[in-house]
Amino acid sequence: MRAWIDNDVLYLHPDDVPHYKKGGSVVRNTYFWALRSISARSRADKPWEYEAEVWLALQRMLMHFLESGYLPLGETQLEFPADATIPAVLRSVSCWQ
Repeated sequence: MRAWIDNDVLYLHPDDVPHYKKGGSVVRNTYFWALRSISARSRADKPWEYEAEVWLALQRMLMHFLESGYLPLGETQLEFPADATIPAVLRSVSCWQ
């Protein structure tokens, strides 16, 4: 998921966050609700926002869903711009584009 940080807020590109689908995969819908539950803002047409206070929870959540084997790496890994500094708490679930 494409990500960037501005003023201690982590943003996820709206095209990369999971979408809820009625009758869809239970794992994917659970992932959607879990990510949404800790976000500061999560609108379909705007980047999802995560304040620094929840980054540890976000890291643990992403790691859990990655290790479950039900979702691919591209859906559970944060992709930062090449020149970005990745905070230590998010390094285990992040890479550079």
